[in-house]
Amino acid sequence: EEIVGKMAELGLFGSIIDEEYGGLGLSCSTYAKVVESVTRVWMSLAGIFNSHLIMSSCVQRAGTEAQKKKWLPKFASGEIRGGLALTEPNCGTDLQAIRTRAVKDGDHYVVNGAKTWISNGIHGHCFAVMVKTDWEVDPRHRGISLFLIEKGEGFTPSRKLEKLGYKGIDSAELLFDNCRVPAENLIGGKEGQGFKHVMGGLELGRINVAARGVGLSQAALDEAVKYAQTRETFGQPIAQHQAIQLNVADMVTRTEAARLLTYRAAEAFDRGERCDMEAGMAKLFATEAAVTNSMDSMRVHGGYGYSKEFPVERYYRDAPLLTIGEGTNELQRIIIARQLFARNPV
Repeated sequence: EEIVGKMAELGLFGSIIDEEYGGLGLSCSTYAKVVESVTRVWMSLAGIFNSHLIMSSCVQRAGTEAQKKKWLPKFASGEIRGGLALTEPNCGTDLQAIRTRAVKDGDHYVVNGAKTWISNGIHGHCFAVMVKTDWEVDPRHRGISLFLIEKGEGFTPSRKLEKLGYKGIDSAELLFDNCRVPAENLIGGKEGQGFKHVMGGLELGRINVAARGVGLSQAALDEAVKYAQTRETFGQPIAQHQAIQLNVADMVTRTEAARLLTYRAAEAFDRGERCDMEAGMAKLFATEAAVTNSMDSMRVHGGYGYSKEFPVERYYRDAPLLTIGEGTNELQRIIIARQLFARNPV
């Protein structure tokens, strides 16, 4: 909580929220560099404000003016923190299959269902929750809506999920049991728009994950370069051995390529262009780079890389999550290929 308080003082919870609502108003390009820098120190911290900011961006982009004035200043200051609640026990990538329901009851909606793998689920205060408001409509996505729901009666975290890595941020299951939500909390004020609101925010989310991949790749590289120049074998630093040189050469090339892809996607986002392909390529390459670099850095460290004496083992445990969150890398490949063909018709 002390670290989170410092993050709030720095304005990180309002990084991309417009200045008129109390945020920093950073461009996506600048924000990506902030995420990269924070991740080089500790990836979990970047995750704490990423999920929060995706929720905030949904309100900023699609909310009514009344919703923006009510929520964004509190989101920007960190007074109210939270995230996005999409995934359910029976669906992740196929979000149109969600089962959490919201039924209109006067000037409220009654929400029932469960969400899982929700970042900030334990310590967060408010979440943008994807629900079904129409079960008959076709296509299915037109029956999905997005609500801001604060913790309280009928809404509790039911279980904290233990993870391999990424331990500095909580992940939880959320339970909604006849939770009454004011109708004014329907983002945008209109049913059936939730899927569109969420998809519009995923480009930003994937650029954020790519930036985390760059930061983690760089951290693993930094540790490998430092260790290789201080560890000696056969009378010389291991940095003088070609096997190590080949390894770190690949690591730095991988990192720089990931960085350029991420910055390119962020710049396209700032120009207001559709960038699902660019964000997908950045997310795919940067996160795979993080996984590979963390393993390669561990190998440079030898036995010490497998111990808690150095931070490399944490990188190795944290990196795999990046290939899953904000859409698996398998999904990114499908998005990239479809966009490639769509942009280059014969």
